[in-house]
Parts: sequence; C-alpha cells; structure tokens
Amino acid sequence: MEENQNIEWKESWRDEYLKWICGFANAQGGTLVIGKNDQGNIVGIANAKKMLEEIPNKIRDILGVVADVNLKSENGKDFIEIHVDAYPYPINYKGQYHFRSGSTKQELTGNALTSFLLKKYGLHWDAVPLPNLTTHELEPEAFKLFTKKAVKSQRLGEDSLKESPEYLLKKLNLYEGVSLKRAAVILFHHNPEEFVTGAYIKIGFFKTDSDLIYQDEIHGNLFQQVDKALDLLMTKYMKAYISYEGLQRVEKYLFPLPALREALLNAVLHKDYSSGNPVQISVYENKMIFWNAGKLPEQLTLDMLQQKHPSIPFNPLIATAFFRAGFIEAWGRGIEKINNECLLANVPLPEINLSFGGMMLTFFAGERIEALETSEKTREKTREKTREKILALMKENPEINMAELSEKLGLTKKGIEWQIKKLKDIGVIRRMGADKGGYWLVNQK
Repeated sequence: MEENQNIEWKESWRDEYLKWICGFANAQGGTLVIGKNDQGNIVGIANAKKMLEEIPNKIRDILGVVADVNLKSENGKDFIEIHVDAYPYPINYKGQYHFRSGSTKQELTGNALTSFLLKKYGLHWDAVPLPNLTTHELEPEAFKLFTKKAVKSQRLGEDSLKESPEYLLKKLNLYEGVSLKRAAVILFHHNPEEFVTGAYIKIGFFKTDSDLIYQDEIHGNLFQQVDKALDLLMTKYMKAYISYEGLQRVEKYLFPLPALREALLNAVLHKDYSSGNPVQISVYENKMIFWNAGKLPEQLTLDMLQQKHPSIPFNPLIATAFFRAGFIEAWGRGIEKINNECLLANVPLPEINLSFGGMMLTFFAGERIEALETSEKTREKTREKTREKILALMKENPEINMAELSEKLGLTKKGIEWQIKKLKDIGVIRRMGADKGGYWLVNQK
C-alpha cells in the first residue's frame, strides 16, 4: 500500500490528525495509517491496544463520524489503520472544514468553503436565492433577447414572445419560493456586477505576455456579453485573410469561429462566479487563450474531459437558459465540439491547463498562419498581374470598355470593376469623359 490521495502515513498519533480524517470524510474517503514513516516503513507504536479504544471514541465525539479502526502487526511491530468513508454531508473539526485534495489536506475558507457546502447539500452557486431581488429590477430587453433566440432555435414556441418575465423565469426554474435565484441576475439583470463581483468578460490583445496593446471589458446580461465578445473577437481582435470564390468574398481566420464560440460558452457556463474574477480572453498574433475561474468536478479528470466525457456544467441553471436560447446544443460536449471544429479547419487541437486556479484553453495557430499568409501573398501576386494586364490594355486602347476587358482577360464584369476601383483608389488611372465615348487616362509614373 503506497501513500496517495486516499492514504496518509503518520509515525505516531496526535489528536490534530483528526483534521486528516475530517478531510477524508469530506472528500472521497481514505485511510490514515499510524505507525509508518514517510517512506512507508513500519516503525511501530506503543500502547497500540489503548489507542485502539481511544481513537474511535475521539473520532465519534469530535467529528461525529464512525471510522473503521483496525490493529495490524508486521515483523513484530504494531500499527493502526483508520478507514473512513466519504460522507454525503459536511464534516467539521471544531468548526473547521478540512478537505483532502491530491496528497494534501486543505482547510476550506471563503468561496471554496461556500462551494463545498453548496455541493454537499446538493445545490449549485447559481441556484441560491436572492431574497431582495424583484422581477422589476430585471431588464425587459434581456427577456426579449432570450425569447427571440429561443423561438429562432425552436426551443420555445412563438407564443413565448407574448409571455411575461415571471412566466419565463418560472419556466427556467429561477424561483425559490417567492425569491429569484442568482442565475436570474446573471442572465437578465442589466448590471449583474451589482450583485456578483467580476460578472463580465475581459478581452486583451498582447504583443508579449507582459505587453498589453489594447483591451475591452464587456458588461451587461450574459446573453449580451457572449454576443458582444464574439463580435469584438471577429471585428477587432482577429486578422481575417480575404479571398474570393467567384464573386463570393471569403474571410478566413487563424482559428475556426465555431470553436472559439464554443470555448467562450464553455468559459461562462463553467465559471465559478463566486471567485470575483471575470472570464478572460487573451489574444496574441499566433494564439488565443480563454480562462475562467473554477475547477472540474472531482469525479472528472482532465484525461476524461479530453476523451469526450460529458460533464454537468458548473452552473446548470445558466446552462439551461443558454440551451433554451439555442446557444448550446447539449450539455457537456463543449470540448468535443471544439476539437471537431479544429480538426475540420486543420488547426492544432487546443491545449487544456488546470494549473492556474481555473480552466485555461489555448488555441495555437501553428502552421495555419504561414499557410494563410502564403495563400494571401499568392492571391495578391495574381491580382497585381491582372492589374498590370488591365493597364497594358488601357494604354494600347484608352477607349476600351468593361465588356472588352472582361472578354480579353477572362474575368467577370464584377471582377474587372473591383480591379478598376483599386486602380482608381491608388491614383493609377482616371476616367475621362462619360462611360460611353470617354477614355482611360493612365498615370505613366
């Protein structure tokens, strides 16, 4: 038996080790071995039989739990194994709540304690009632936005457009008796930060990790935040490579937009809103990082997450509203969808990191940026050659018209018009006279 998340070795008994038993009971259960050193070697204990009587009583009287305490012997040395099961309700040691995480014991305080207690009582952060919040304080436009999206996604019927906010809130299970739940603030209040610190999204463009070029903060109800954040990413923070397929203008980005959208939704639905930290998006020339406070459920490992394992969102009530509004297709499939979109776009799968007090999802451009830049350079060379041919034809025949240029160059009339506009914009050509009977003046310089 080796020391691990569920096993702890101690050379001798001290009453403070009741904290370790408390930590096992609040986590996944475990075994405390008295009489072994840190290397797992048996050192033995004195008065083993007396301890066998005292320890169970102390555990029962101070912690209020029943543990399986056994006396063992090996090579003539006694040691005690204390087995404790995981308890469905919170266990405290003299008012302190301890928790076994990895191979260490932690005392839970602040937001961590709040989250732990809610979970033990079968509650989520977004389900806690806010007694002083009334429906009149919520934003009518937020309800209109929600119902419009829900009807469009066919998750609600057309009649929902006429329903009252109270009806929609009940439909989304956002009442606890006569009190609204926290999720209602995040979803439908014009300023959620009035109730929840850090309930916004922050985007920044970085030249290096320490060199922030510009940034934006996105506030308002969560539906608006997601829409505005995606719009800003596309219009301000990401470079688009432009090409044309026939007359159709095609914009290609370094990262697939459906994957970025899913990453943002994953961040807002799994965020620990009690942390006071906003969702953060860091954009670089060749990568993009999404970060949200919080951690995975205990039973869900990073490997399981990457292997398409579904998980319940950290905020199920908020997730339900986003599902009804058509933002997400199903719970717990965000990472799978992100990976699929990256595979389709031929970009590397994002890297997941849980080491910074939350979940960090990093997209890398990899070879895609070089491929798009090479493609863009190739297209630009082709356009330059086309413009050179147009100029040559205009010099040869200043009265040549659009139809004749189109026929000689094998391009559509729209294509010729686009090229001529570019030549006019940079001052290379001018149209003299009317469309009919006029001529082209080419700047020889």
